[in-house]
Amino acid sequence: MPVRARGERPVTVVVMRRCFGNHCLSVDAHCHLPRTGTLFPALPSGLAWHLALALTGTYNTSIWYLRSWNLPPGTLPLPLLTATYNPLMSKILVAMSGGVDSTVAAALLLEQGHDLIGCFMRLGDTGEDVEIAGEAGEGVKLHHRGCCSINDAGDARRVCDLLGIPFYAANFKAEFSRIVNYFESEYHAGRTPNPCVRCNDWLKFGRLFEYAKAMGAERVATGHHARITDVGGRPRLQRGHDYAKDQSYVLFGQSTERLGRMLLPVGTMTKAHVRQRARDMNLPTASKPDSMEICFVPDTDYAGLLRRRDGDKFSSGDIIDDQGTVVGTHDGHQQFTIGQRRGINIAFGEPRYVTAKDPRANTVTIGTREQLLSAGCTAGESVWHIDPESDWLPCRAQVRAHGEPLPARVRATGNDTIDVEFAIPHDAVAPGQAVVCYQSDVVCCGGWINRTLRADETFAS
Repeated sequence: MPVRARGERPVTVVVMRRCFGNHCLSVDAHCHLPRTGTLFPALPSGLAWHLALALTGTYNTSIWYLRSWNLPPGTLPLPLLTATYNPLMSKILVAMSGGVDSTVAAALLLEQGHDLIGCFMRLGDTGEDVEIAGEAGEGVKLHHRGCCSINDAGDARRVCDLLGIPFYAANFKAEFSRIVNYFESEYHAGRTPNPCVRCNDWLKFGRLFEYAKAMGAERVATGHHARITDVGGRPRLQRGHDYAKDQSYVLFGQSTERLGRMLLPVGTMTKAHVRQRARDMNLPTASKPDSMEICFVPDTDYAGLLRRRDGDKFSSGDIIDDQGTVVGTHDGHQQFTIGQRRGINIAFGEPRYVTAKDPRANTVTIGTREQLLSAGCTAGESVWHIDPESDWLPCRAQVRAHGEPLPARVRATGNDTIDVEFAIPHDAVAPGQAVVCYQSDVVCCGGWINRTLRADETFAS
């Protein structure tokens, strides 16, 4: 719907305010455009679309209040406040998980005037439990307590409808099979996988950037609790304001180029603040619990999943001590992780922990807590967010998603490898997990652990 100009000077075309429930989003917009003949040039796509829907009164169940300097005021109420439309504001693809964080992230971006597309990662066919095809054994089912269930898809759709933004369910079934196969192969190889980090690298910020480009979106936004800051003209990944919910660890694999195109709107907020904003805006996910499980591992029984998928890879073997003495037997090394205490089922005078696994010999080594300690680790597939340092660089290193970062130092040792040495020996450092290094609360580098050092070992200088 073109708006005809009056006079020769640029004028304000439209001011909008969108309200839903008992709360108004500040999506007001001034658009100062020069006159071209008798018509203004085309409005930015999102603004023109919203204007047309506002005039026809067909914008879902939401209400738009409209004013234009070129139209009679009519009977529509004027907006309560006004914000200048910034032509540099972006078209953004928002990864909608159906949770409160991505919901509030979308609402905040909409409040700033961005043109949004909501996208849900569809990991399989419809149904409460979704079959994911694998190479062997029975299929993998998505469960309701993960982050990508059918209930989450419904919540994401309802939120997008409420916010008045387009909703798409992107089919990532084939890509998700890669995550499941990675999870299985790592356990069978004696390592401890982290599928959530790989999902961020390969799907959420891998394929989603491809979807965003196809849809004409310049950026991708999520509800992760982390921040992206500018340090010396370079985008850097920083811990979220809420350290208890910080997710910078799982995002370390993002390149500088990707960081420059990412938005993390809730990273400056505490979780309590996020939920309060959702309640203030009457968003339906305000009280929705956080997802705490791996979405395809029901009740955290990963060994049961592996056995059902490919039971032939499980076989009995020896449990040994640090001297190689057999002290018991097991039904499959895949049932154990580094640092595990429960389930060993061997009586000693003091607690014993899994300190190592050898999948080729099919042995599980157990020892005391002191024998569980590690002086450091080497890691591959490293990603540097600063120029790589071949000399030791002081840092704080984190080896688990919810672990405490501890004093350490790091150095680059090859094209994609790093050494990390802890100031004090650290427990339960597991091959297959990620190690992420921070300076202050800003990520400097990270990689995937492939070897650990005993507490009495040191790196060669």
